[in-house]
Amino acid sequence: MVRLSARFLILAASALGLQPSMAAAADDTQIARGEYLVTIGGCNDCHTPGYFFGKPDTSRFLGGSDVGFEIQGQGVFVGCNITPDKETGIGSWTMEQIVTALQTGQRPDGRVLAPIMPWHAFAQLTEEDVTSIAAFLQSLKPVPNQVPGPFKPGRRSTFMFRILPPGQTAATAPN
Repeated sequence: MVRLSARFLILAASALGLQPSMAAAADDTQIARGEYLVTIGGCNDCHTPGYFFGKPDTSRFLGGSDVGFEIQGQGVFVGCNITPDKETGIGSWTMEQIVTALQTGQRPDGRVLAPIMPWHAFAQLTEEDVTSIAAFLQSLKPVPNQVPGPFKPGRRSTFMFRILPPGQTAATAPN
């Protein structure tokens, strides 16, 4: 009965021209599915501070990394804050904008996601799955955490992993 009442309120809000948030419209099953997909997708790895140091800061879950990935010739990219914080995360993104970013690599501001982000893999998910991920992300506690970067090639100001082309070694890579 509670689920029927929530759906009635959403429909009533729509009839009045109000836009209910998709997170509010998402049901518990959809959010649980999104949490499952975020977990097996390893989103925590690149988007939670402390993960790469063996001590993930669970109080800032998905609040942005403290490690950058250097891609030769492109710069250093730090896993961004993907919580619904409006100032430092994706809190101002709509459900549709999150889905678009996951499936096309296109951010709402027109920029392309960092090359390290595996959006090509997420593009293979079903619409239901990618929408569930977006609903889960919107359901999280906002974490205020502005990550640094991105940094242009040659500029270093964060702990980073270096990604090298096949056959190249750290000893021969330009600094």
